[in-house]
Amino acid sequence: MELDLELISFKLCPFVQRSVIMMLHKDVPHRITFIDLSDPPEWFHDLSPTGAVPVMKVNGDTVLFESAVIAEFIDEATPGNVQPTDPLLRAKNRAWTEFGSAAFGDMFQLTGANDEQSYKKARQSLIEKLDWFEEIIEGPYFNGEEPALVDFAVAPLFMRLELLNEKCRVYERDDYPKVSTWSDHLLAMPSVQNSVVPEFAQMYRNSIKMRGAYAKTLFCE
Repeated sequence: MELDLELISFKLCPFVQRSVIMMLHKDVPHRITFIDLSDPPEWFHDLSPTGAVPVMKVNGDTVLFESAVIAEFIDEATPGNVQPTDPLLRAKNRAWTEFGSAAFGDMFQLTGANDEQSYKKARQSLIEKLDWFEEIIEGPYFNGEEPALVDFAVAPLFMRLELLNEKCRVYERDDYPKVSTWSDHLLAMPSVQNSVVPEFAQMYRNSIKMRGAYAKTLFCE
């Protein structure tokens, strides 16, 4: 299938990053149009029924939204599927992808915390999810030796966690050997490394400064 793919993106969005990782991993030609979600162009409202990114335009006139849907479409429409072929394992991967999405919510609350209590509550919720991942993953990737969609979905979480851990330990790597190995393998992938803009790290820290009065003292000063 000949595809003309345009991804509408916001530079800090982890859900957009999932789609970019997928396309880079499979070497799928695409282009990215960046917008400012705080002041989106008028045409964006006509494309996105949710008002969120990612949005993908396929062959100019078909619009897809929701990161999991976009990732599955890219995988199914291009050679070399990375989704498991076994229906039960594929369903398991989808379930844990949704679980990973919930972890992004914890991280958003954590980096937006304005007081210590809010920070500790969000951190505890995130830690509990890492506990689950430590138990369930096969290693070095989620299913074993080869990466799948669920890995690409979680990679943006680890990229942000590593940036936060440089300043203040959100989690102790030694307490999570399987999660830490998983993170290392994902962050070493060129498709993950190249899935963000060069200024991503500074932009991410700047976003914390603007959002969380308490989080800023931990991660940005």
